[in-house]
Amino acid sequence: GKKKLEGDIPDYPTALAQVVDLLTAAGGPIKHVEEINVVGHRVVHGGATLTAPTVIDSAVEAEIERCVPLAPLHNPANLNGIRVAKGIFPVPHVAIFDTAFHADMPPESYTYALPRSLLEEHGVRRYGFHGTSYTYVLGKAAELLGRPKESMNAIICHLGNGASMAAIKKGKCVDTTMGLTPLEG
Repeated sequence: GKKKLEGDIPDYPTALAQVVDLLTAAGGPIKHVEEINVVGHRVVHGGATLTAPTVIDSAVEAEIERCVPLAPLHNPANLNGIRVAKGIFPVPHVAIFDTAFHADMPPESYTYALPRSLLEEHGVRRYGFHGTSYTYVLGKAAELLGRPKESMNAIICHLGNGASMAAIKKGKCVDTTMGLTPLEG
């Protein structure tokens, strides 16, 4: 059955310790944390460089931190979770980035009508978000229709915990309603 935790959880280490206790409790899905051989993390903003699932090392953590101004409510929490989880699970950790799904958008879709120097010097561009949701929906739609993902042309709407839309051509995002930060939608 489901177990409900109640009370204050003051910090990430306490929260993750409680999750580990739930996972390893009698009847839980694992007996020991040593059974875990990889930990996955969903990270909101990977900027222009973190565009695929990536094993997290110090350079990747630094790049996620560099993207904090672009997702100040999300990336600090993502980093905190990564760092705490690394202390509990001494295994590889992999990050999946919400912005990665949109990484192949053409310049006319990601470039704002602003001075080019803002893009080149400060990375001001449309990044797109909700990519993990779009990846799943596109894959599931292709599966249900019996078609390869690469043949799909679609408009997909992400509604709930934020709202956005993405235009898909031949399985790739060609435009999105999301922009520089998760605030556009």
